[in-house]
Amino acid sequence: MKEISVIIPAFNCGKYLPCAIDSVMKQGIDLEIILVDDASTDNTEQVVQKLKKKSQYPICYIKNFKNIGVSASRNKGVQYAQAGYIAYLDADDWWESEKLKKQIRKLKESGGILCYTGRELFREDGSKTGRKIAVPPRVDLKKLLYTNYIPCSSVVLKTEVAKEFPMEHDEVHEDYLTWLRIVKKYGCVYGINEPLLKSRLTKNGKSRKKRRSIIMTYGVYRCFGIGRKKAVWYTGNHLIRSLLRYQTGRR
Repeated sequence: MKEISVIIPAFNCGKYLPCAIDSVMKQGIDLEIILVDDASTDNTEQVVQKLKKKSQYPICYIKNFKNIGVSASRNKGVQYAQAGYIAYLDADDWWESEKLKKQIRKLKESGGILCYTGRELFREDGSKTGRKIAVPPRVDLKKLLYTNYIPCSSVVLKTEVAKEFPMEHDEVHEDYLTWLRIVKKYGCVYGINEPLLKSRLTKNGKSRKKRRSIIMTYGVYRCFGIGRKKAVWYTGNHLIRSLLRYQTGRR
């Protein structure tokens, strides 16, 4: 059995996929790649077929007949996973080599169920912004409620946990909502404070439009079961902490 199933949801990201998949191939760990094409209209399928021919790892290509959204696409990939761990990677991001090795080691040492990492921010064309975002070594529910320390494309978690907590609500930050639900049950998760994730800031990213992002953050708290007044309070704290982290890079 493979050690990790890498889940890559993709929608019109053909130009970015070679970079993402090449970074997976450099991990030096036994894995499989599950790419879920969410009804792309660009050359995503052709790019994947070319990459499959030169990949030393198996690539399972799944194409949705209609666009179902990133949450459902990730969930579909998880259902196909054969490995003991899931790693999420958005099609426009990429990883530092040996990222997965370090995270598996961390999970085994800590006995944890989820591991995240720091990240380095890049412009849409792949050029550096000069910004790196640090992460704390450990996050519990109290800490996570104040801000989302966990970049989705950095996450490795046990497959059984990913299946227990499928992603929902694309209208909000679906990944943040999922981490909150996981941490509420399992107590805490662990981080590696290294920029092992290379995060591309694309124009269409959900977090790029600040006003919309604030509304979506409020929506996360409401979906998590927090009352309106407290959700507003948490949203304000989240905004302040997020701005400070992006400006300073500190956790």
